[in-house]
Amino acid sequence: MENNIIDIKDLVKIYRLSDEVSVRALKGVSLTVRRGEFISIMGASGSGKSTFMNILGFLDTPTSGKYILDGIDGSSLSLNEKAEIRNKKIGFIFQGFNLLSRTSALENVELPLMYKGGVSPQQMRERAQKLLAMVGLAGREHHHPNKLSGGEQQRVAIARSLINEPAILLADEPTGNLDTKSSNEVMDIFTSLNREMGITIILVTHEPDIAEYSDRKVVFRDGLIIEDAPISKRKKAAVTGKSR
Repeated sequence: MENNIIDIKDLVKIYRLSDEVSVRALKGVSLTVRRGEFISIMGASGSGKSTFMNILGFLDTPTSGKYILDGIDGSSLSLNEKAEIRNKKIGFIFQGFNLLSRTSALENVELPLMYKGGVSPQQMRERAQKLLAMVGLAGREHHHPNKLSGGEQQRVAIARSLINEPAILLADEPTGNLDTKSSNEVMDIFTSLNREMGITIILVTHEPDIAEYSDRKVVFRDGLIIEDAPISKRKKAAVTGKSR
């Protein structure tokens, strides 16, 4: 369907540790994500959710099954083609922020555009400044990461993930290193990006209260999806303080 940004069918991933030993990390997972959805992925360590997210981000290749992202079938892409899709279509946010310590917030946000090419330095700067202002960091553009709080560093990482105007954001435990106040601020930004800009977000979390910011919760266990259910508006309103 045209309204689907992700179509996954019977995804299997087997890691072969030796000729005799293999691990079946995904056991035939199917999932559809509509444009503009905000989905939380949950599950214990070893449940398959990290493998699943790596495949979503074109960082790993399934053993079998089909994965279509924004109309692109990833099953036969070369490594270079996957890298190009990652740069153009996917924004990544990680628990550890992954900022370059010796460069400013502004330069960190500009970085993906430098790899992409075809954008003037002035355009890069203007776009990066606009995104930093959008995440509440106007006036902090020239601070290095060690001069920013954890919550501010994660906001820089969110701005960086948006610089190439991706089709989807993949966030891996984005509040895992943050206190409650900073976590709520970061999740408010995700909520705004999703509701006001219509950006599709898939977020991995171990925290039920963080999952409640999303529209839908998908739970993994032993390489399978064991739950896929909408999150009630009441819970979302209770967390965000907003109604939809």
